[in-house]
Amino acid sequence: MNFISFLPLLLALVLSPLLSGVINRTKALFAGRHGQPWLQTYFDLWKLLQKGAVYSRTTTWLFRAGPIIGLAATLTAAMLMPLGNFPALIAFPADFLLFAGLLGMVRFFMVVAALDTGSSFEGMGASREVFFSALAEPALLVALATLARQAHTLSLSTMFGPVSGAHWLQAGPVLMLVVIALMIVLLAENARIPVDDPDTHLELTMIHEVMVLDHGGPDLAFVLYSSALKLWLFAAMIVGMVLPATGNVWMNLLLAVVGMLAVSVVVGVIESVMARLRLVIVPQLLVGAGALVAVAFLLSLA
Repeated sequence: MNFISFLPLLLALVLSPLLSGVINRTKALFAGRHGQPWLQTYFDLWKLLQKGAVYSRTTTWLFRAGPIIGLAATLTAAMLMPLGNFPALIAFPADFLLFAGLLGMVRFFMVVAALDTGSSFEGMGASREVFFSALAEPALLVALATLARQAHTLSLSTMFGPVSGAHWLQAGPVLMLVVIALMIVLLAENARIPVDDPDTHLELTMIHEVMVLDHGGPDLAFVLYSSALKLWLFAAMIVGMVLPATGNVWMNLLLAVVGMLAVSVVVGVIESVMARLRLVIVPQLLVGAGALVAVAFLLSLA
């Protein structure tokens, strides 16, 4: 194992907080504002790490363990995700199942930490999070299964990577359906508009943010960094399917990083031109994403 093997993970660790900065600046551009600094997320993480944490007497070790275990699971999932032509640090057959399981573990411990506070408010957010994830996770798994079928491999390192134009000509409809579904799942899993609003503090509309209201200091920093890594992982899947391959592996890596920033811009545009959906409409959106990947999977069998 050499330094090259660590590049996808290293880029994820260093650049993932930048994606939220790109999203915020894109939204500010649409609103005619200057917006936050590009590196605002880095500043926020550093500030939170310098603070102490306050814990309620009603919480147990589960509340303190939630952000730590969530970050550890997200870091492990980042080790499984390739970027450009560079394989992941850890790769083995059927590793996409572990990848999906690790993302589920992140959600599980965040929900448990929210419920451990004994707050009905955080319990409401946890209930919504679990309900929507029950609709988003099948779409993610079927999308990964479809790509495994198309690539004739069960490893993420060969499943995602720069594709050729001939591949898109051969299986364009299948890949397009999967890309659209993954974009919807990205918005849902990362609490973005139109599924959720990361900037809201209204009781009737909060989902993810309400679960972390009692976290502060380093614990909140772990939650924010884990969310940034999660956004990077979903964006990496989309970039790995959309970007064309070149003859230079370093050029592929550079294009992949540019593609990650482009996905952030797309997310910012979506949040600028769309309003948040009503909670009763969100399940229809997620079921639609599942239907898209189901059709894509059937087409891949033909």
